[in-house]
Amino acid sequence: MKTLWIVEDHAAFRRTLVRVLNSEPDLQCPHDFDSCEKALAALTRDDAPDLILLDVGLPGMSGLDGIRLFKERAPTSLIVILTVFEDDDKVFQAICAGAAGYLLKTSSVADITQAVRDALAGGSPMNPRIARRVLDMFSKLAPKQSDYGLSEREKEILQLMTTGLIKKEIADRLTLSIHTVDTYLRRIYEKLEVNTRTGAVAKALKEGLV
Repeated sequence: MKTLWIVEDHAAFRRTLVRVLNSEPDLQCPHDFDSCEKALAALTRDDAPDLILLDVGLPGMSGLDGIRLFKERAPTSLIVILTVFEDDDKVFQAICAGAAGYLLKTSSVADITQAVRDALAGGSPMNPRIARRVLDMFSKLAPKQSDYGLSEREKEILQLMTTGLIKKEIADRLTLSIHTVDTYLRRIYEKLEVNTRTGAVAKALKEGLV
C-alpha cells in the first residue's frame, strides 16, 4: 500500500482527490493539507509518505519553495506538482528543485491517478504540453556543438565536400590550387579527428557543422 499526501488549498478539489485516491485498492491518502507549513510540520510527527501531490500557488510558502524543504526532510518522498500554472519559469524551477512530475489541474482525476502510479513506478508524469516545454527548455540549455575551430575557408570547403564536389572541382570553384586544397583538407581532417573524406562529410552532416 502506497501512502500519499495532498497539499492543496482548494478545499473541494482536495477532498475530491482524497476520495478518489482512497478508493484505489493499493493507494491511501491519510493526510491532506492546505499549506506547505502544515505538511512540513506533520513530517515531524508522522512517517513520510511515498508521494506528495503539491500545488504551486499556496497561501504562505509557495509549492516551489516547499519542494526543497520536502526533499530535505523527506528525501524518499516523491513530489508531483499539480497546479494551474504552466509558464516555463515555474515548470523549470519545479523540475530543477526535484519534482518527479508536473501535472495541470485540468487533468481528469483518472489521469491524475495514473500519473501517481507512473511516478511511483519510477516515471516522470507530465501533461503532454508541459513535457514539450521541458524538452524545448533543456534543448536551449544544451551546450552548442563545437565547430572544432574550423576557419571560414575550411567550413566553405567542407560545405562543398558535402555537395559531392571532388578536390579539383573545389579548387576550381574557389580559384585555389589543388595543393592548397590538399592543405585545407589535411587541416579539416585533423580538426574533425577523421581520416577520410567520407568521415569528414558524415561528421559535418551529423553535427550540423555546415
